[in-house]
Amino acid sequence: MLEKPTTVAFDADDTLWQNEQFFRLTQQRFALLLKDFADPADLEARLLEAERRNLGHYGFGIKGFVLSMIETALDVTEDRVPGSVVRELIAAGQEMLRHPIHLLPDAREAVEALADSHRLLLITKGDLLDQERKLAQSGLGELFDGVEIVSDKTEATYREIFARHGEGASRAVMVGNSLRSDVLPALAAGAWGVYVPHPLTWVYEHGDTPEGHPRFREIERLGLLPDLIQSF
Repeated sequence: MLEKPTTVAFDADDTLWQNEQFFRLTQQRFALLLKDFADPADLEARLLEAERRNLGHYGFGIKGFVLSMIETALDVTEDRVPGSVVRELIAAGQEMLRHPIHLLPDAREAVEALADSHRLLLITKGDLLDQERKLAQSGLGELFDGVEIVSDKTEATYREIFARHGEGASRAVMVGNSLRSDVLPALAAGAWGVYVPHPLTWVYEHGDTPEGHPRFREIERLGLLPDLIQSF
């Protein structure tokens, strides 16, 4: 018999609040700036390649995204990209870092509903300052018993966090929109994994659905989460 969970951990970006839509808008701006040098589809593919290549250097987040755009612009223009374009890309990144938080539907209600009955954690990747800013603006910070901003989400990451904050992975649930980062490594660590799809999830975060796994669940919106957790 599976033990009841005592800890519920949430991903942040595109689970509790919007994030990827701002990256998409900036990519559209990037394509317009480079339209005289590259086909939009080719530019998108080369940017994704640069982002993947640079994750080990810059990690996840807006700053790495901007640096990857600048690198891609240099590549497709053979180092002839106008300085004005580089300046606009930097400005676009700064706008993203200033953008106000928009909570996703049911996010606040789901977190509040579980706050009295479970230990709540926020486990997110990305730039430290930016994630701290977004959490502060979200108004949800006081509801979490712990906040972990990590460089990546792996099986070892989840094992360590759930051991330090609770009763281990076997008594924990990880909730998020990324199969690759939120669900699969959490399942591997022995936790439950609850997948809440978001229509704009970055392609890097896609993964194979672990059909048949006894600790995997999928819900269409966060409003269904409290009842799901109580059913375990």
